[in-house]
Amino acid sequence: MQNNLVIYNSLSRKKETFKAINYPFVGLYVCGPTVYSDAHLGHARPAIIFDVLHRYLLHLGYKVRYVRNITDVGHLEDETAGEGEDRITKKARQEHLEPMEVVQKYLNTYHRNLDQLNTLPPSIEPRASGHIIEQQELIKEILEKGYAYEVNGSVYFDVLKYNEKYKYGKLSGRILEDLQSNTRTLEGQDEKKNSFDFALWKKAAPEHIMKWPSPWSVGFPGWHLECSAMSVKYLGDVFDIHGGGMDLQFPHHECEIAQSTAAHGKESVNYWMHNNMITINGQKMARSLGNFITLDQLFSGNHPVLTQAYSPMTIRFFILQAHYRSTVDFSNEALQAAEKGMQKLMKAIETLNKLKPSATSTVDIDKLRKKCYEALDDDLNSPIVLSHLFEGVRIVNSLLDGTEKTDETGLQSLKEFFNTFVFEILGLKDESSGTGDEKLTDELMKIIIELRQEAKNKKSGQHRIRSGMI
Repeated sequence: MQNNLVIYNSLSRKKETFKAINYPFVGLYVCGPTVYSDAHLGHARPAIIFDVLHRYLLHLGYKVRYVRNITDVGHLEDETAGEGEDRITKKARQEHLEPMEVVQKYLNTYHRNLDQLNTLPPSIEPRASGHIIEQQELIKEILEKGYAYEVNGSVYFDVLKYNEKYKYGKLSGRILEDLQSNTRTLEGQDEKKNSFDFALWKKAAPEHIMKWPSPWSVGFPGWHLECSAMSVKYLGDVFDIHGGGMDLQFPHHECEIAQSTAAHGKESVNYWMHNNMITINGQKMARSLGNFITLDQLFSGNHPVLTQAYSPMTIRFFILQAHYRSTVDFSNEALQAAEKGMQKLMKAIETLNKLKPSATSTVDIDKLRKKCYEALDDDLNSPIVLSHLFEGVRIVNSLLDGTEKTDETGLQSLKEFFNTFVFEILGLKDESSGTGDEKLTDELMKIIIELRQEAKNKKSGQHRIRSGMI
């Protein structure tokens, strides 16, 4: 059976009813980080948003293959032009480390931070450097189809040639004529046919550390290529959902669409989902702009703009307070408000667990539960879900002061309501104890979710998925 989930498709620019290609299987690909420094608040948003999507799909009975990549090669300093030094190589030079040492160092921190934020791990976490062969094979396909050309050992995607048959810019809304007139010519771009063509393979300079042999030169793949190659490898030629930050729409995701379409003659993604940015003083929070606050700094309070430390669940609650497609402006006041809201919610659940049933009941939780599902089905509207949860908090307080009553069935229904939406789907947890038992409870909760999913899958019958999904 399908469901009522509606998501905003960035490609069509409208909300669409979600229909899995091969129910109950769902292929979900999300762009992960380039691991050359500590994760910051901006990285937390896609991690949390797509964790909620992952959790909700599991809750609805889908079998989700969640792939989130790690970029460890090919992401150059100038993203749009595809020029400059590799970000990880530069960091390795600065810190006197091997590039893969840099990758592992910051990948460890990223994983630790995401565990603190209580995100479920992806099914597969492929690295770009581990899929060089797949990327080279994709380049060969694009060359064979006539949508790329080789110059001096580098291979570039021919955007004008592609645009003769397909439409470059359909995701981001960019117009090719505007790109032609506005793209500046940079050093090293003179070998391209057009300044907006992008690299599929770059010939490495002698001093370049991360490089591999190829039919064209000893070099390295372009940044955009990795996601086209790895998503199709693990999810099939056409898969359900591709997610990432809105800042990746152009050029990264636009180039992904072009590469996949050029190679396979069709697009690989049915639904594109993009979370909006976290801003600070109205400007996008980003490492490249130097205005970021790392997650470790937020958790410790060790940053000049912070007035206090904020717990991981405060950060998660803060992010869920806004719809994922809206911007969120950082401020201490906003985080403090999130902290109070989180504490109020957890206090109500603690109170609920101590309440005793009465002989009669005036509480009907079914309408509230229905409203929460409606909000989640409406493009993951987490702020509306939270507002309904606080209606549940009001009910708990009314039960406490005796203005409302509930029997054992009603009490159990209310507990299940909070457990489903607060813990299982929104992924919040009570941080008040801070003991080893709490960590054990978190792990048990994750195991329960996985076991429940397995049980649902067994009941769904003998389904078979297309080649590339299992």
